[in-house]
Amino acid sequence: MAACWTGRALALLVALGMLHCWGLASCHAERTSALVESRARERVKRGWVWNQFFVVEEYTGTEPLYVGKIHSDSDEGDGSIKYTISGEGAGTIFIIDEVTGDIHATERLDREEKAFYTLRAQARDRQTDAPLEPESEFVIKVQDINDSEPKFLEGPYIGSVAELSPIGTSVMKVIAADADDLTYGSSARIVYSVLDGEKFFTVDRQTGVIRTAVADLDRETQDRYELVVKATDMAGQMGGLSGSTTVTIVITDVNDNPPRFPQKMYQFSISEGAAIGTSVGRVMATDDDMGENTDMSYLIKDEEGGELFRVSTDGDTQEAVISIRKPLDFEKKRIHNVVVEAVNKHVDPRFVDLGSFRDQTIVRISISDTDEPPIFFPPAGVLLEVQEDAKQGAIVGAVTAKDPDMDNVPVRYSIDQSTDQEQIFNIDTVSGAITLGKILDRETAGWHNITVTAVEADNQSMASQAAVSIRILDVNDNPPELATPYEASICEDAKPGQLIHTISVVDRDEPQSGHRFYFTLAPEASNNRHFTLWDIKDNTAGIRTQRSGFNRQEQNVYLLPILVVDSGPPALSTTGTLTIHVCGCDPDGAIQSCSATAFAMATALSPGALIALLVCVLILVVLVLLILTLKRHRKGQRICEDEEDMRDNVIKYNDEGGGEQDTEAYDMSALRSLYDFPEVKRSDTASDLRSLPQWVQTRVGGCGDGGVADFSLFNGYIRKKVEQADGDPSVPPYDSFQTYAFEGNSSPALSLSSIRTLSTTSEQDFSYLSDWGPRFRQLAGYYAPGKPEEEGS
Repeated sequence: MAACWTGRALALLVALGMLHCWGLASCHAERTSALVESRARERVKRGWVWNQFFVVEEYTGTEPLYVGKIHSDSDEGDGSIKYTISGEGAGTIFIIDEVTGDIHATERLDREEKAFYTLRAQARDRQTDAPLEPESEFVIKVQDINDSEPKFLEGPYIGSVAELSPIGTSVMKVIAADADDLTYGSSARIVYSVLDGEKFFTVDRQTGVIRTAVADLDRETQDRYELVVKATDMAGQMGGLSGSTTVTIVITDVNDNPPRFPQKMYQFSISEGAAIGTSVGRVMATDDDMGENTDMSYLIKDEEGGELFRVSTDGDTQEAVISIRKPLDFEKKRIHNVVVEAVNKHVDPRFVDLGSFRDQTIVRISISDTDEPPIFFPPAGVLLEVQEDAKQGAIVGAVTAKDPDMDNVPVRYSIDQSTDQEQIFNIDTVSGAITLGKILDRETAGWHNITVTAVEADNQSMASQAAVSIRILDVNDNPPELATPYEASICEDAKPGQLIHTISVVDRDEPQSGHRFYFTLAPEASNNRHFTLWDIKDNTAGIRTQRSGFNRQEQNVYLLPILVVDSGPPALSTTGTLTIHVCGCDPDGAIQSCSATAFAMATALSPGALIALLVCVLILVVLVLLILTLKRHRKGQRICEDEEDMRDNVIKYNDEGGGEQDTEAYDMSALRSLYDFPEVKRSDTASDLRSLPQWVQTRVGGCGDGGVADFSLFNGYIRKKVEQADGDPSVPPYDSFQTYAFEGNSSPALSLSSIRTLSTTSEQDFSYLSDWGPRFRQLAGYYAPGKPEEEGS
């Protein structure tokens, strides 16, 4: 029927073309008549008489198809004019009658391949072939017929829409194209329709947009649909051509399904000795959704189960992993019912119903018994206290441990020796009573930390340990002591009542109520007229002057004994000595100088050390006297001569002639330089002597008359020798002992030699006593008086 309609259309188009040509001819006749009339009036320009041509595509006739006619107004019909054409298809597709100007199409044309042809027409004189008119261009358009069906160029189509979307939700758009002419007729006007699947989806006839037709699309029921969409041209009228395509629509998931446990109860078993973090078991809730809509989290609902157990989510399998959170106790509770809940992580707000998007199940966990070691009570550790004066064997305290598995199981106790290496404590193996093995001293150790082990009597492998801390309580068993060996200084012009020093004490004891000390002068200093003691009541005391006008020449050191008593009980006391030095000061009260030797000695040494040092001085003096005595009784003296060290050189000669002239044979200057003694003032010696302790002054002064001995000769000699020894780089080792047995330079016996010199032996002294060394050497010189030199020595 379509073919019949097409044939009719072609016939109609041919008739229209002929009518068109007839109109052209009539128009041409009218123009010719008008032209003849006008030529009589004026000369006019000749031109073409023709119009645009049309040819129907897909012509199937046997004869050439008439297209149109060209004619020049200069053609008088006598055949003198020849018509020609050139351009696209001229001579092949299109031919022209040279005499009449009729154009015919000799081939079947297709508008979809070429819609129009551009040609040029020319009228020439047949005799001379000269152009009569300028060449003109004309167009032959190929007229469209509906010979192309719509086509879907982008298929197959795949779209998606979320499940449970409302009716009319846009899914996607399909587009079909028609090769026919859009500007001519309805050949390219397309409409769309659904051939298969119209129950669930619709398509817009004009735009091709596919929409949902129902609101209950359920991915869990059907997750995809196949549609057949048809495109028809001619606006869907009878005889139009059509094309179709397949559209696949995927239903995407929304979280419209809650998690569900397949079972309402799960059962697991675990040993009570399992470590914290051990997995008890796994449960899993299912979800009909897909993707992230199946992600869920688990939690424990009941309080008891949440305290003992922990639940976590395995990200790969979405399983609930139940593990131990705290130690389990079979004896306390054997079965635990844990409520586990599954909840979706991503809830669609369109389907918010909290009651329906979670599910619960019960996990029953049975605890199995295991043999456990004894448990101490209390389990956190034991704190005991004992007085430091407790007797050996006294009870300090006791520890208790029980077998958690069974009542009345005997337990044995012991002390870990690595925590009590001195075995200060003992423990009763049966009762757990801890006693003293040694006497305690809080000042040595205020705390003792030991470890007690408890084992089952019938199973030694079941053992546990507990830390026992023992605090030693203080008793007042240490007297107070001065914080440091105190030293103080006062000016000679000190005023009465002047505070010269503040003292404090320390006590190794630690009474709970704190220390309280009481200060007073010792009984032997109760009649002291120089200083007073003031108890400040804050565990310190101040020393004040009681008079004025101190004189360091008369007495430069005062010893003030102070009695300190603590608060007990019982009250203990001690006596400390404060050494007070009298010094010279400037008008502003700044100390300028004190008795240097005595002050340095008192500062550096305590009274006990000072006594020990004086004993050493006495021993040293006795040794020096003994050496000097032996030296005086020696029959001969051998001294080696060394040119590099003149201190040890002695010139020996046996020549008895010549008298004083013999001295010209020897250089006496070297020997004289050895005994070039400097003069020492007696006032300095007396001052140094007064700076010594009283008993030394008495011995040195002699006869108890307060006189000062003149030992400047010996003092200068020893000082000279010490300076030479200190400056000599080639000295013997430091542990050598050198003595100076100088006998003076005024012997009453005449020497057999003509050389006036002193008989001495010199050995270098490397004891290097700082500060007190020169003083000891002065004492040595004092106790070694000069004696006549024996003849021939």
